[in-house]
Amino acid sequence: LDTRVVAFHAQMDDGGRLSQSIEPAMIDPDATYELLFDVGRYWAARNMPATVTQIALRFAMPDPNGAYHMPVILNPNSYSMWMSA
Repeated sequence: LDTRVVAFHAQMDDGGRLSQSIEPAMIDPDATYELLFDVGRYWAARNMPATVTQIALRFAMPDPNGAYHMPVILNPNSYSMWMSA
């Protein structure tokens, strides 16, 4: 059964960073989480054609008290990401 719950909506700061805290009690270590970036609007605001319009990162948070860092390097036609905890 695929049950989705929105944990938060946010926008990145002027430096392209998103800093968001989630209460540990809201984190299920066995769940898969998804972070969705709507990057099409970013490129459109810069009048740049882009083939990458959304980026969906799916990940686990095995430690509810952990701090997770997921950098994304982006260009109009591709992206790269990695995760550190």
